[in-house]
Amino acid sequence: MDRTRFEGFAFLAAFIACVPAANWLIGNVGTVCVPQGPCVIPVAPFGITAPSGVLVIGLALVLRDLVQRRLGKLWVLGAILAGAALSGFVAPPALVAASVAAFLLSELADFAVYTPLQRRGLIRAVIISSLVGLAVDSVVFLYLAFGSLDYLAGQVIGKAWMVLLSIPAIRLLRDRDERLGIQAA
Repeated sequence: MDRTRFEGFAFLAAFIACVPAANWLIGNVGTVCVPQGPCVIPVAPFGITAPSGVLVIGLALVLRDLVQRRLGKLWVLGAILAGAALSGFVAPPALVAASVAAFLLSELADFAVYTPLQRRGLIRAVIISSLVGLAVDSVVFLYLAFGSLDYLAGQVIGKAWMVLLSIPAIRLLRDRDERLGIQAA
């Protein structure tokens, strides 16, 4: 197996692993665990918090883009469907519909934005598509899960942190691809 396909399958495995990780975090890890609600973490000053799964979901949006870059559109569409199905199996019962809908809609939104932008620049495509995806994920999940957008600012900020933290690695990947003449799938 060549290097780019190997990387693609590694990105795919990490992307799929984000689903159970986010669902586990939201119910088990946080500075505060709200009764009948999520465990939350601070994501910005002035008491802005978010359910702890936001960190992994921000990463999932970036990994989705990398799966598409290495393996192509069909692989990533299959991964989105698999991730949505897995989300339905691992989410706490009260969060199944919210988790599945948010994952499916946000990843498809990311796909719709990333696909036309990727040829204009990988970093730009990753940032813009991830921002769209994280906004969709945040609104859909919070509304369906809790009937409230109380944690919207924290959700957006927490996911955006993960996108921003991934940019140096994306840049290294892009630079290496250019140096080796590797084209996106």
